[in-house]
This record gives sequence, structure tokens and C-alpha cells, in this order.
Amino acid sequence: MNKEVAYHCDISAGTVRKHIQNIYEKMHVNTRIEAVNLYLKR
Repeated sequence: MNKEVAYHCDISAGTVRKHIQNIYEKMHVNTRIEAVNLYLKR
């Protein structure tokens, strides 16, 4: 999934990964599933 996002945004997969890590940190989660569950609870 990160490769697809990187391709469409014309950035590296590493940059996508870092942005996702920053988002997880702000949300206090560790995985996409945790992030989605947190979103659905709110």
C-alpha cells in the first residue's frame, strides 16, 4: 500500500512510511487496524 501511495504522490515509500509513523504517534496507535478502530469509536 505504501508503494502505491508513494507512486501517486510522487514521493518515496520511505517518506510515506515516516508520515504514517508520525500519524500513528499522534493517534497513540501502532497499526492501521488500531487507527481505524480508534476512528470508528469516535
